[in-house]
Amino acid sequence: MIAFFNESLSHALMITGFVFVMMLVIEYLNVLSQGMWQSGLRGSLWKQYLLAAFLGATPGCLGAFAVVSLYSHRVVSLGALVAAMVATSGDESFVMLTLVPSAAVIIFLLLLVVGLVAGALTDALFTEKTDQGAVGGHKFELHQEEVPCDCFPRGQIVAQWKHCTLDRAVLVLALSLFVFGLLGGQLGPPVWNWIRITLLLTSAIGLFIVSTVPDHFLTAHLWEHVAKVHIPRVFAWTFGAILLMHLLVDYLNLGGWMQANQLLMLLVACLVGLIPESGPHLVFLTLYAQGATPFSVLLASSIVQDGHGMLPLLAESRQDFFRVKAINFAVGLLVGLIGYYTAW
Repeated sequence: MIAFFNESLSHALMITGFVFVMMLVIEYLNVLSQGMWQSGLRGSLWKQYLLAAFLGATPGCLGAFAVVSLYSHRVVSLGALVAAMVATSGDESFVMLTLVPSAAVIIFLLLLVVGLVAGALTDALFTEKTDQGAVGGHKFELHQEEVPCDCFPRGQIVAQWKHCTLDRAVLVLALSLFVFGLLGGQLGPPVWNWIRITLLLTSAIGLFIVSTVPDHFLTAHLWEHVAKVHIPRVFAWTFGAILLMHLLVDYLNLGGWMQANQLLMLLVACLVGLIPESGPHLVFLTLYAQGATPFSVLLASSIVQDGHGMLPLLAESRQDFFRVKAINFAVGLLVGLIGYYTAW
């Protein structure tokens, strides 16, 4: 049992480190390009579906948050919101890229296609024709202090390090330890392969970002948003899911039962996907990575769940929140059943 615990802890640290670095990069690029994606969502419905699904497919929850905000301001239709939520996998997308990179690419492409179809059908079946187009009466506002963002202040970098904040010191130390763990073989694959090289390169990029960005950007975006909000949750769910997977498959020998009850696993995966939270989906991801559940279960779970991308909508409109969740559940269950009966 101790071996299971140590292996799960090491694996969870590696995955969380990669997720952390990728979130830093996505947050960095998001602030640099803030405002550019908004104009692209105005216009035809299919333009909305394409760009909303693309934003949803972007790893993490930022794209989903953006689409929810635009829907709340009536810039995009309900179908575009459904397309984004079907396409998104939330923070779990980073973990998928780490655990099952080949399957992750296939899932992202399938989610994009399914999201487009689901979005178009939603507007055709459930939305009044007069409400389908974008309503431009509510402008989505940007934080003016972040536009434009000087994310690489050349003349201030040395001064920032002379008066280094605790936030910057902690992030630099954490990333440095992660890099040393990769170099020493304590974290990541035991041999030098493309996965280990990718982890090392992305970590170096993350170290560059936290070493050079302005104090305001680092505190408001990287520390308060990524490090304090996302990472503890990602680590807890990842570690718990991996430990549970070892307990079910290796210790209790339930892998055979899961294979014999795939329909039940499919239904449970879709029901768990209704939870507006990043993490529960990781149970089915780790089970798939160990061959305990088929691809169709992972795909159905990915369709229904949307991380915590839908939480802002819950504050705006509970009716729309439950409506989108119900549509996603129906789509995920339908696609999962098709996959089950075609032996995916």
